[in-house]
Amino acid sequence: MKVQKRRRRENKTDYLNRLKLLKSGKPRIVFRKTNRYIISQYITSKEAQDKVEIETNSRELLAKTWPKEFAGSLKSIPASYLTGFLMAKKILKAKKEPPIVDFGMIKTLHKTKVFAFIKGLIDAGLKIPCKEEAFPEKERIEGANLKENFSKTFIKIKSKLEKE
Repeated sequence: MKVQKRRRRENKTDYLNRLKLLKSGKPRIVFRKTNRYIISQYITSKEAQDKVEIETNSRELLAKTWPKEFAGSLKSIPASYLTGFLMAKKILKAKKEPPIVDFGMIKTLHKTKVFAFIKGLIDAGLKIPCKEEAFPEKERIEGANLKENFSKTFIKIKSKLEKE
């Protein structure tokens, strides 16, 4: 009986998917969720050695006028969208090649944080193919469904990111 590799047993790496991504030769954006934040990295690979070139974390939104009372919601759908938006702005500013999105072992269910992140990338100007029906509704992205209506704050933060 064959024993699976350790990182596969721990649900950290899908080696078949990783091999396909590496064979494409394109850079990739890695999306990760933690218990508190959304993490995004622009990674290039050379001979299976990964190099992080650009990194964005939802913690950076605190410096972009994210309200302190919403500091616990830095893993929400609005935070995911804005993290993607910020990441795309950094990629375009650095004039990097358009990437492939890598979700790793995260389940990709429609209308979730993953697709809010992709929507942020696309809205900022990156060309990433994705079906429109996979994205969350505009109200959810702006945070109108949260306990406290977040949409006015969301619009302020997004306009500030657009100006940068």
